[in-house]
Amino acid sequence: MTNFIPVFPLGIVVYPGEIVNLHIFEPRYKQLVNECYKEEKPFGIPTVIDNRLNEMGTLVKIVEMVKVYDNGEMDIRTQGMRVFRTLELIKAIPDKLYSGAIVNYPDNIEGPGKRDLMQRVVNAIRELHRLLKISKDFHKPDEELSAYDLAHHAGLSIEQEYELLGLLQEIQRQEYLKRHLGAVLPVIAEMETLKERVKLNGHFKNLSSFKFED
Repeated sequence: MTNFIPVFPLGIVVYPGEIVNLHIFEPRYKQLVNECYKEEKPFGIPTVIDNRLNEMGTLVKIVEMVKVYDNGEMDIRTQGMRVFRTLELIKAIPDKLYSGAIVNYPDNIEGPGKRDLMQRVVNAIRELHRLLKISKDFHKPDEELSAYDLAHHAGLSIEQEYELLGLLQEIQRQEYLKRHLGAVLPVIAEMETLKERVKLNGHFKNLSSFKFED
């Protein structure tokens, strides 16, 4: 399926199902949001990295107009719907301040993937948060969590988050997170050990001396 959508390029990655809060202040995007909200139309958020517009993005819908300010700025709550690929960017639309794009929607296998693999990913993320002394609530039972639910909590860079957006099978996304966490956790654990060594430096130490053999 191919269609035209208004686009709001941002330096973030949005995943299907994710809730994203946005503050709208530029005139072109105030126009876009007002029209989409009034007409109950979705819009696209293609990802911008290093000031470059990437082809993949996520279609989102406005689920709540949280606040409208006196100057026309808005706080809105959106939800990711589906991944799209940009076929053609339409920079100038007649009578519009914002841009649009012709996009298609690649087949995306969400499903449960491998539940045992997913549980290992969940456990690894909890270990990461423990090491970093971060407290997170995923607001879902473990058996309902998907890679999309966890991607922003795994310490990925925006480039890595975008790579994950381009993976169109849940098993691939789970494997991606598993590999990332497998590489990151030993480094974080070593940093914690290093931190403890630094803390001990300068303290009085109660150490057993080496005993020479008679």
